[in-house]
Amino acid sequence: MQAQRLNLMLDSVARLVRRGAMSHALNLLTKLRPVDVAQILNQLPQHERETLFDSLVRHDLTRAAEALSELETGRAVHLLTTLSRADVSKLLQELPSDDAALLVAELPEELRDELLDAMKVEQSTDVQELLGFADETAGRIMTPDYFALDEDVTISEAITALQRRSEEFEMAFYLYVVDSRNHLLGVVSLRQLLLNSPSTPLRKIMSTDVIKVSTGTDQEEVARLVATYNLLAVPVVDEENKLSGIITVDDIIDVMREEATEDIYALAGVEAEDRPLGSSINSVRRRLPRLLLSLGAALIAVAIVRLYSTAIERELWLAVLIPVVATMGGNAATQTMTVIVRGIGLGEVRWDTSLRVVVKEALVGLINGALVGLVVFGIIWVWFGWKVGAILGITMMVSLLVAGVLGTVVPILLKRIRVDPALASSVFVLTITDVITFFFYFGMATLLLKHFRF
Repeated sequence: MQAQRLNLMLDSVARLVRRGAMSHALNLLTKLRPVDVAQILNQLPQHERETLFDSLVRHDLTRAAEALSELETGRAVHLLTTLSRADVSKLLQELPSDDAALLVAELPEELRDELLDAMKVEQSTDVQELLGFADETAGRIMTPDYFALDEDVTISEAITALQRRSEEFEMAFYLYVVDSRNHLLGVVSLRQLLLNSPSTPLRKIMSTDVIKVSTGTDQEEVARLVATYNLLAVPVVDEENKLSGIITVDDIIDVMREEATEDIYALAGVEAEDRPLGSSINSVRRRLPRLLLSLGAALIAVAIVRLYSTAIERELWLAVLIPVVATMGGNAATQTMTVIVRGIGLGEVRWDTSLRVVVKEALVGLINGALVGLVVFGIIWVWFGWKVGAILGITMMVSLLVAGVLGTVVPILLKRIRVDPALASSVFVLTITDVITFFFYFGMATLLLKHFRF
């Protein structure tokens, strides 16, 4: 129902923008939630999206900022670059500090410095502090707006403070208990505040077993913690256990979505910024390098085939069966890489468990290879004879074993040296698998041709 309503609204807004009836289009947007406004902006063609957003900024700055925070980072940054410096500065000041830092970090350095100078001192300081942390860490995505009180404060005083200061916080899921130097001592849920006596001090009801992360913790690890323990927010502390900020569940969901999207796109050799409704030239620019790299990998396989051209001229079946040799190894490698890369992302595959994972995937490859090899042996025996069937069957077993091992080892090693395993695994694994498989296939066939007639 909601999807149908949104589609109807999208059609109406698109028609009004094309006609230049911006006031009517803006009136429709005011009836929608910020996330729905963001979805409409996402689905409009680029020129219409820029025109509508520029009008929204001038019509309702707060609504524009709320919609901007719901957009993907790349698209939000692009929209910012189409606005005047003054409008961008105003927009950033409407955003929570963590969202503003995320966008500012993606802007050109000169523009970034200019905008920070134009922002209010308090907000600019918060954003600059967040930018001081490494990208994709807890420090970068946390918000410095959290609710914390001293351990001697009573529940009654805490509730009064929360009511008085509620507008200062993005989401007050938990009350954090700190000492006079802001060291994190414990956490109290809002439910505990309601179920205990108003005169009870926080130190008596707080939980001291706080699930927390440091400012340098990778954002994927933060996401795993939140998902594992079903948290609504997680506190971020520095080296001295001083509370620096919190990361709320809405930001964690964004992290999970972005990481999963990046992995899926990377395994297919596509960048996450490549979108169905985006520019054709932009898509060509992002996809062509990977296609050329894949072409280079394919030419390596061609070079190996060329080495055995004499044998192929004598025995045509060698060439006829090449697609089977190439396809099965590639498919098996892709299956293994998908499982391993996702396992790395979920924290299931770590350096200390890597040996067990490699052994398991090697066994899977060997068993699958033996079973596929038997099927291939039977089919090829009927077509070309049992000797050819045996060569291809054994090749299948070797190919799937190699694919299983390489599809596991390469992503794990890349993760170990801090290279995105999804981004770099595919071409490496498929190329090496093809090279080994072709060498084995043609090598074994050539050797047997010297001793047997086929």
